[in-house]
Amino acid sequence: MLIGTSGRTVATAQGLLAILLWSTTFAVSRSLAEQVGVLTAGSAMLVGGGVLGCLYVALVERRPAALFRLPRAYLLGCGVLFVAYMVCLFPAIGLAASRQQTLEVGIINYLWPGLTLLFSIPILRTRVRRPFFAGIAMAAAGAALAPLRWGEYSAAALAENLRANPLPYGLALVGAVVWALYSTLSRRWASAAESGAVPLFTLAAGLVLAALRPVFDEPGAWTWRAGAELAFMAVCPVMLAYALWDRAVRKGNLTLVAAASYLAPLLSTVLSALYLGVDLGWNLWLACGLLVGGAALAQWSVVEPATSG
Repeated sequence: MLIGTSGRTVATAQGLLAILLWSTTFAVSRSLAEQVGVLTAGSAMLVGGGVLGCLYVALVERRPAALFRLPRAYLLGCGVLFVAYMVCLFPAIGLAASRQQTLEVGIINYLWPGLTLLFSIPILRTRVRRPFFAGIAMAAAGAALAPLRWGEYSAAALAENLRANPLPYGLALVGAVVWALYSTLSRRWASAAESGAVPLFTLAAGLVLAALRPVFDEPGAWTWRAGAELAFMAVCPVMLAYALWDRAVRKGNLTLVAAASYLAPLLSTVLSALYLGVDLGWNLWLACGLLVGGAALAQWSVVEPATSG
């Protein structure tokens, strides 16, 4: 699929970089949540990243007022979706019963790329060929395969595994739907805008998690490792990745970046396994292969790039 302008090419490349940075989210967030608590970790990351992003807009780009001149539908609608996604994502990571389940939750969360392509059909009037839906089904099969253990390849085994601790899985699934809607509606409502409002959205999400923090008892101790992980998360996956992705979905090739984001489960799973010390089974490699294959088929089946509507 050809990309028409250099600006679109740059925006698309920014989306690919965001995917790479996001791939570290589950590993580092899980480690930090184990040390200081789920809501403490999530709120600290988001507030830190939001403050850094707002300072960058105000002091470097010198356009703070421009944030409030964005389309109202984008500010309110996409803002609510962004906050809702964060309220799903970080508790899903922290509430997973084990580090192994954290990887499984991550695979379910990564259903959002296929859903982004799917939602672009009614929202952005993207045209697709029939094999598109086979690609989406292939990716969904990969997500369903990932939580299964050796010799447990049945619907009953999947249901039993999900039933044991349903909340993280449910939050990850809801988050996937919400983020797909955010990505698609950002393109529809703010594709003509020069910049997005991710710093404001990030700060708002952090404040919401911080408001929920006193409700739950989260004993934990801050160490040098926790501080280093917090600094990394606030700067890279939170401040940079979300800002890069916001520009990509508004200005870049949405079909390409959404399809390429199918690589995120593979990157995220491998990085998480290495960082958290979790052994990978061959079924997880097969799951990632189905996700990537589904992405390729879905992208091939798109007749024309999504428009801003």
